[in-house]
Amino acid sequence: MSEQQQEQRPDLPLDVFAAFCPSREVFAELADKWSLLILASLHRLGEQRFSELQRSVSGVSRKMLTQSVRTLERDGLVLRTVHPEVPPRVVYGLLPLGRGLAERVVTIGDWVEANSPAVIAARAGFDEGRGTACEVA
Repeated sequence: MSEQQQEQRPDLPLDVFAAFCPSREVFAELADKWSLLILASLHRLGEQRFSELQRSVSGVSRKMLTQSVRTLERDGLVLRTVHPEVPPRVVYGLLPLGRGLAERVVTIGDWVEANSPAVIAARAGFDEGRGTACEVA
């Protein structure tokens, strides 16, 4: 079913596993590493200015941060607020939809931090085994 057909039939259930379902595009955009880190940072630290957000998400370029924040804003997850000051102060914060997603992202981040040593050890064991003959089942 095409995306256009899905839009014409809003009664059909969304399915991220279906290639042409609109939810697949949303899922793919949100699964971007910068988007998840931005959401987690805004959840943990609250509203932030652009430069604060860039410092909290170490390694993200200005260009990627700008693109990611715009996408999150377009998706209704992040709010960009311009305060009428001189110079203007711009802050980014989570909207309710973004807060709900960020809570889940932070949980995944906590799991990753707690289990990274085991994953790294598993990778090393796998990589060692790749140099030897394969097991026959």
